[in-house]
Amino acid sequence: MKIDIYNISGEKTNRTIELNDEIFSIQPNDHAIYLDVKRILANRRQGTNATKTRSDISGSTRKLFRQKGTGGARRGDIKSPLLRGGGTVFGPEPRDYTMKINKKVKQLARKSALTYKMIENKIVIVEDFKFEEPRTREYIQILKNLKLENKKNLFVTNHEENSNIFLSARNIPKAFICTPEKLNTYDILNNETIVLTESSIEIISKILN
Repeated sequence: MKIDIYNISGEKTNRTIELNDEIFSIQPNDHAIYLDVKRILANRRQGTNATKTRSDISGSTRKLFRQKGTGGARRGDIKSPLLRGGGTVFGPEPRDYTMKINKKVKQLARKSALTYKMIENKIVIVEDFKFEEPRTREYIQILKNLKLENKKNLFVTNHEENSNIFLSARNIPKAFICTPEKLNTYDILNNETIVLTESSIEIISKILN
């Protein structure tokens, strides 16, 4: 599959690039996408919410009232869950939400997500470029040239090429940036347009094949 290459001015160059059909033009697998997105979102959960049980509450263990003869329910110490300020019964405890799936399923999910974006014509290929220093204004101008300033977009570029690109984009709303190694299924689907640099395509092909 051939696709046009744009420059950072938003103009088509006279060159095209051949995309691997085994990555960008497969039969999408929706279940693999579901499993990978579920894994990504689960792994982002902290799992640190907790409550104090009666063993965690500070207080005396003295029995407040005698067992019988008070006319009320029997009651233990002041840390009882029945009392205000007492421990919590069956409250949430810290837990690990991490999920794991097979490597091939993750690869299939990313391929399927990229295929969907290709079908929707939501993938843009741009020439490699560098920033001599962080320039947010210049990065915004690139998005305007590509007609992406009001769209949620993901820019995939090689971090080794120039880290100033990352610094230029980090404060822009709806603009996200990542390396090919960190490209995942959720980010592909959660952004309207995916922008790939020429050098990143080769890395993506190596990872997914």
